[in-house]
Amino acid sequence: MAFQLSPGVTVSEIDLTTVIPSGATSIGAFAGPFAWGPIDQIITVSSELQLAKSFGNPNSSNYENWFSAANFLAYSSNLKVARAVNISTTRNASANGGNNVVLIRNEDDWLDNYSSGNSAFGVAFARYAGVIGNTLAVSFSDANTHSAWGYASLFTSAPGTSTYVSNKGGSFDELHAVVIDEDGLFSGTRGTILEKFPFMSKASDAKDDSGNSNFYKEVIASRSDYIQWASHPTTISTGTAWGSTANATTFANLTANVTSSLSGGVDGTISTANTISAYNLYNNADSVDISLIITGPNANTISASLISLAESRKDCIAFFSPAKADVVDNAGSEAAACVTRAGNIGSSSYAFMDCGWKYQYDKYNDVYRWVPLNGDIAGLCAKTDIEKDPWFSPGGLNRGQIRNVVKLAWNPNKTERDTLYVRGVNPVVSFQGEGTVLFGDKTLLSKPSAFDRVNVRRLFIVLEKAIARSARFSLFEYNDQFTRAQFVALVEPFLRDVQGRRGITDFRVVCDETNNTGEIIDRNEFIGDIYIKPARSVNFIQLNFIATRTGVAFEEVVGKFQ
Repeated sequence: MAFQLSPGVTVSEIDLTTVIPSGATSIGAFAGPFAWGPIDQIITVSSELQLAKSFGNPNSSNYENWFSAANFLAYSSNLKVARAVNISTTRNASANGGNNVVLIRNEDDWLDNYSSGNSAFGVAFARYAGVIGNTLAVSFSDANTHSAWGYASLFTSAPGTSTYVSNKGGSFDELHAVVIDEDGLFSGTRGTILEKFPFMSKASDAKDDSGNSNFYKEVIASRSDYIQWASHPTTISTGTAWGSTANATTFANLTANVTSSLSGGVDGTISTANTISAYNLYNNADSVDISLIITGPNANTISASLISLAESRKDCIAFFSPAKADVVDNAGSEAAACVTRAGNIGSSSYAFMDCGWKYQYDKYNDVYRWVPLNGDIAGLCAKTDIEKDPWFSPGGLNRGQIRNVVKLAWNPNKTERDTLYVRGVNPVVSFQGEGTVLFGDKTLLSKPSAFDRVNVRRLFIVLEKAIARSARFSLFEYNDQFTRAQFVALVEPFLRDVQGRRGITDFRVVCDETNNTGEIIDRNEFIGDIYIKPARSVNFIQLNFIATRTGVAFEEVVGKFQ
């Protein structure tokens, strides 16, 4: 107890209820050359619809990457996405884009460098960089111009004076705005109204009925998915400038409706280094939680970087497919090409490789596309987590069914599957009447080990991640019998639970004076040894059908033909 200087009672609480929490194991991670979206920022998406809204639709240059991400979302609802760009040449479209174009990476970049306004960009610029921003246009009207505005019918009435500004003794602060998809690159239909913003205010301090800012700059900044404010219109009459406070202010009116088409947006050519830079956003395991890295069509260029990423984090697995040329229109040589590709990727228990690409329908462009399977395979792991546990194999007829397959680039036969599996490449096979199935669960670890199976690697990721996180509560405590016993009491129930859920067959936790010697204690260290016997998946089945004579008792022959 704490020292007291006079008689009294001190009450304290000691919390011995700490448990090891479950860790997330189904979080996908991907980086690719999307047409839209923030730069240097990770966005979590939960559906294909949200992927399209956040990063644009697939196009002829990025569909292999786009559908790799979308295919994962067919099995799971938790994917972190980073956009890869060439920052030297990628630019945002702006309302004065022919003369002034810049790269605005994300919302923080806008807040730090452009939120105070810049007339060189006109009234607005595309919220994100890329040529797709050139399809956008923005149009404003106010009380003076609304009747002649081509979009007036979209609003219930003309703008006038808001209640807030009226109460402050001001007038003529309201305006309407629309964002237009002029070329139909976002909506698919030219001239579609993407967004409309009614009854915004020209007053910087204006509030709506809910107490939120109604200043049109702030409304656009917080609500628009497509544009960002750049500066106030210049075609205004004599009066108080837009952006002034409301008190006794008569705001200047537009002399004509403002309609500005955005231009100057540029897609830079994306290099391997740009893609690696985007994946590097996932480097910090303390700040970004991921478990399944999708590589898309990039196995032949970024495999070393992604394996290094997975091995340094030690809490995720990178999923690879062969290059398109290895399996599409390479009849008779697919197995050899996949084996060569696996050798180029290298040996690691944090890497998993499938053998194929699938043909699937692209509803956004009404065509069929070849897409690598690694997004699906990572998705199978996520689905297995949901239906069972991470330590169950994602392969086989029970959990390995791949979705949205028109056909495979090739359907390996038994001999080809043998060739692949020996080298750690997992076959994907279409069985008659049984669908398309992941038919293997090997990692790319070349040496014989329990870790050459993906379920064992994922088991240890779960155990290590969860126990290590809880072990941090032992930091700065004394390395004595109480702390060590507390650690054992924390770990053993967790492992018994995993054992009860068929993840391990046996375990032992050692944390006492045998491994925490005086020398260890004097170095301010703490050691817990955790011995695990992992459960193994069935990869090979032998069925013996034995015919016997009528008069033979089964007891005489059972067990003699193993």
